[in-house]
Amino acid sequence: MTTDAPRPATTTSRATDRPGDASPFALGLLLRQAHWRAAAVMSEALRPLGIELRHFAVLIVLVDRGPTVQRDLAAATGTDKAGIMRVVDDLERKGLAVRKSVPGDRRVRAVEITPQGVELFDAAHAGAEPLAESLVTDLAPGERELLTDLLTRFAYPADGEA
Repeated sequence: MTTDAPRPATTTSRATDRPGDASPFALGLLLRQAHWRAAAVMSEALRPLGIELRHFAVLIVLVDRGPTVQRDLAAATGTDKAGIMRVVDDLERKGLAVRKSVPGDRRVRAVEITPQGVELFDAAHAGAEPLAESLVTDLAPGERELLTDLLTRFAYPADGEA
């Protein structure tokens, strides 16, 4: 038999993801919630194209950097080695990317986006536009730009710390 002893008073706030939470974890939890919401909306935009966010993340890197070795793709997308191999396998099967030998190192393969991959990349942006707008409908004029600026500075600090 247990008794309901009163809880000791705490001076620290308990972490929640509710608006106004003052705990030291609140910002991270809020960013996680925002990520989940944005990811769900962007996944919806990609579904008709037959790809997932993990595929699109790799296409973004390939469009930005050009041919990229799998090791660097994994680092750029926060994916492990096995995960990036599965994503690249999927992209190859769909004709959206190809692996090519890297001159001077037969063991390393660079991944390159195909013309079909570029077409899909562009189509994804066109399809995502109205859905992306729905994410910011509750923001006042100028707040979308402010949010983008704040998140950019948060994600990429000027001092280079991450």
